[in-house]
Amino acid sequence: MFERFSHGYYLGELYVQPSGDDGAAAIKRADHEHVNEQLYGDEEGITRLDNPLVMKVGTKHFPVVGDEDVPSGTLALPEPAVPEDLKYRLPGRSEVFLANAERARDLIRFTGWEGDTGDPAEYA
Repeated sequence: MFERFSHGYYLGELYVQPSGDDGAAAIKRADHEHVNEQLYGDEEGITRLDNPLVMKVGTKHFPVVGDEDVPSGTLALPEPAVPEDLKYRLPGRSEVFLANAERARDLIRFTGWEGDTGDPAEYA
């Protein structure tokens, strides 16, 4: 689904569509868990499957959660968050950048994500 692109990102292609609501960006829950296992696991293979992913579409970053109602291979973006440069092309397939675990953690903190980041330091 995603291949290493640079030090901080993986590159993939997903079908991107507006979700019609103001919730979080989402992909199929099984896809979300698979990406967490493959790319965000630690050295011991321990992975929090509910960690939000961070994807970049166009020029915007989005925390991405798992959702059973999203078709596999699709990224559903909240309508108000769809980048202007993509609105004329949606729905459609687009290049999507996926931040690696370290970059995702930094971006989530920077954006003020109010959900769980999966960082155990938050609970110490």
